[in-house]
Amino acid sequence: MANLLSQEVSEQIKKALEPMKQAVKMVLFTKEGECNTCKETHQLLTEISALNDNISVEFKDIEKDQKDAAMYGIDAVPTFVMLDDKDEYKGVKFQGIPAGHEINSFLSALIYMSGVEFQMDAEMLERIKKIDKPVDIKVFVTLSCPHCPGAVSTAHSLAMLNKNVQASMIESQTFYDLSMKYKVSGVPKIIINDTYELLGNQPIDAFLKEIEKMA
Repeated sequence: MANLLSQEVSEQIKKALEPMKQAVKMVLFTKEGECNTCKETHQLLTEISALNDNISVEFKDIEKDQKDAAMYGIDAVPTFVMLDDKDEYKGVKFQGIPAGHEINSFLSALIYMSGVEFQMDAEMLERIKKIDKPVDIKVFVTLSCPHCPGAVSTAHSLAMLNKNVQASMIESQTFYDLSMKYKVSGVPKIIINDTYELLGNQPIDAFLKEIEKMA
């Protein structure tokens, strides 16, 4: 298979990743045989990891490595998680290939997972810190959606800043059954704890208002 990234794009991504501070590991789960976009996701992560010494990638089979898949709450492929420099899972998950516009949320997650500090005011950080119950955020996207990466990055930032939050990018075409289950007709569609719904690239305050309703 030819490279997914052209030399020009690779150079742009390499430059974008220069702020990375510490090691980040991606753990990708696929499976043998029929698997929509598994090969492409495998290749993209391989190409991205070659662009910065702080990035590594580990490949697992969802059927052969069931214990690891269960540890990260993974039940469908392709799905990958990001681990920090201590190999700790911070709730950042991608279900489907983060290509197209989603390359932006992918790179953002790598940068902030590496220890680059979030630029948020103290009041917002305090609200995030106060989340004291399990929160699961699903952000349904399409790769052609220019507004989706912002919603994904916001959800992932909440996960990285509070251990009670988990956030997933879900590529709606690859995970069609999930899209049907959650009645996804427009993207980005944000589902919080399978109950609260937001549509569009909402600011972090909108996420927090929905989460705070759960108190």
